[in-house]
Amino acid sequence: MQIQVQQFTVHKNVPLTISRGTQGENTNLWLQIEQEGITGWGESTPFSVAVGDKMTAERLAEQVEALKPHLSPFAPWEWQQIEGVFRAFKPHPAVQAGIDVACHDWLGKRANLPLWQMWGADLSRIVPTSVTVGISSPELARQRVRQWREVTETRAIKIKLGSPEGIEADRAMLQGVREEAPEAELTVDANGGWTLGEALEMMPQLVALGVRHLEQPLGVEDEGDYGALYERALLPIFVDESCFNSGDVARLAGVVHGINIKLMKSGGLREAWRMIHMARGLGLQVMYGCYSDSCLANSAIAQLGAFADYLDLDSHLNLKDDPFTGAVLQAGRLIPTPQPGLGVTLKCN
Repeated sequence: MQIQVQQFTVHKNVPLTISRGTQGENTNLWLQIEQEGITGWGESTPFSVAVGDKMTAERLAEQVEALKPHLSPFAPWEWQQIEGVFRAFKPHPAVQAGIDVACHDWLGKRANLPLWQMWGADLSRIVPTSVTVGISSPELARQRVRQWREVTETRAIKIKLGSPEGIEADRAMLQGVREEAPEAELTVDANGGWTLGEALEMMPQLVALGVRHLEQPLGVEDEGDYGALYERALLPIFVDESCFNSGDVARLAGVVHGINIKLMKSGGLREAWRMIHMARGLGLQVMYGCYSDSCLANSAIAQLGAFADYLDLDSHLNLKDDPFTGAVLQAGRLIPTPQPGLGVTLKCN
């Protein structure tokens, strides 16, 4: 197979602020794998899980170039050999994800079937995706909810907390969103911005406001405290930054209630599928999330949308200049198309 890669930059309509900072644009990679006249598409999105942990599209592209001669002898279906290359060279998981997704897209196109159909998914089981409100003042949070209503039905809202101003600022913002959207299902994601004590202190208010689960309350460096939090939890605890792959799922079972699977962390659809089954076997709930992904990557994980309890796939809905079109929003649900592979195409300018 032949691999081509190019960078593209996307800009957010509304910059997103989380506990680690604010982001208004992102440069990602568009990967294309060609064989037998068929081209599969994938995306690699640089991401970080800690302050100072900075990955760039340039560094990802360098890794793709280094892998090309080692992957070119194989076909897109030769996964044992491809994963052997990954084990030998240990590229960033976002690089693996881009290659994995492109190979899956190629296979779907070769079979002339959408990936969701190849997995036997029932699209009627796809739940509405949440939309995200970043850290801000209560007034700006209310405004963001109103902006989302112009884009989609806001049935579920994820609220980013862990404000640098402390938990009182978090309390005020959370209250503001609830007042603006009294009927919405709320979830909270602190992105590791709380201590164990702060998480325990915040829980009664989360429950009182009907928050359905709490995501990544503790920093990666404080993972040892999840056992104590789990024992006193008043609502389900999910992990994101603490859970990359199936090995992490096994490690965290028993101290959390659910996991957030992201293609860029897991290394692609193949590992995401493993994580789903491992989580189910261990009695954990499953959520899918995203970084600053375009419609390409979100259409990829949407192929597995029917197998998730919760979806947080709104990044492309907040882009001014997404170059791709694919999975479509229907009544707040991100539904993959019946087109072969990912069903992703370039937008017409």
